[in-house]
Amino acid sequence: MNEYILKQLGSVVSTENIYPDEKMDKHTTFRTGGKADCYIKVSSQKELCDLIKLLKTMDREYYIVGNGSNLLVSDEGYKGIIISMLGSMSDISVDGDLIYAQAGALNSQVARVAKDNSLTGLEFAAGIPGTVGGAMIMNAGAYDGEMAGVVKSVDILNKNGEVMTLTNSEMDFGYRHSAIKNSGHIVLGASFKLQKGDVASIEAKMQDFASRRREKQPLEYPSAGSTFKRPEGLFAGKLIQDAGLKGYTVGGAQVSEKHAGFVINKGNATSSDIYRLIKDVQAKVLENSGVELEPEVIMLGKF
Repeated sequence: MNEYILKQLGSVVSTENIYPDEKMDKHTTFRTGGKADCYIKVSSQKELCDLIKLLKTMDREYYIVGNGSNLLVSDEGYKGIIISMLGSMSDISVDGDLIYAQAGALNSQVARVAKDNSLTGLEFAAGIPGTVGGAMIMNAGAYDGEMAGVVKSVDILNKNGEVMTLTNSEMDFGYRHSAIKNSGHIVLGASFKLQKGDVASIEAKMQDFASRRREKQPLEYPSAGSTFKRPEGLFAGKLIQDAGLKGYTVGGAQVSEKHAGFVINKGNATSSDIYRLIKDVQAKVLENSGVELEPEVIMLGKF
């Protein structure tokens, strides 16, 4: 990235938060991916708004990331600007039975704040590795809950650069879907409407979910969680297992032997390994069961 562009970016973002030619394997839970032209940490809503406005005037491609927990970045990298709110735009506040969290807050952090304030409803989110921003886009969920059941409203920066608030119904939540998915809008934060509960009961529920995760999921390896969306009335993991693919390997990528719904990095996988494995799984499951699995993982860059 040339000095002129870096100088322009430095006019709206602190230079210490601008990382040219940043390797994305440091910023995804798969621990793979090539270099982005530039990786930028934004520290405030104003900084984010100013940066987006600048990038549009410069006609520069950009992509917003949180924890990188649902993202596969090409080994060739990303020819654009990666913008991260993780760890900066992450304030969480409580007002009675309402919690407001900025987009960069981790779902696990919001769940802990809820528990500490005797608020129930977000226990399911304690083990979801992503951020609030990603959770709103994907209507993240686990076990007995999903964001659709607890979100009151979502603040966004729309594609015209205006800050808007969308109600729960306007979000049009569905399975791994929301109205803002693929819309060009950027999540700024979300308000959660919870219920008063007992701290001990909330903690017990969170511990139960955590225990079930440890028992059934390959948490010891880098992954993006469940790799495929759940087909209606079926389970992706069972379809993959029935196709004889448990333990199937491409390079350093493997269909987990612990849970066939997870593709894991055994230690030296490339993004190409993971991508080829996903394609192989889709083809084999389609051949075996007639079901076309849809990846839950977002592919960024050239594959």
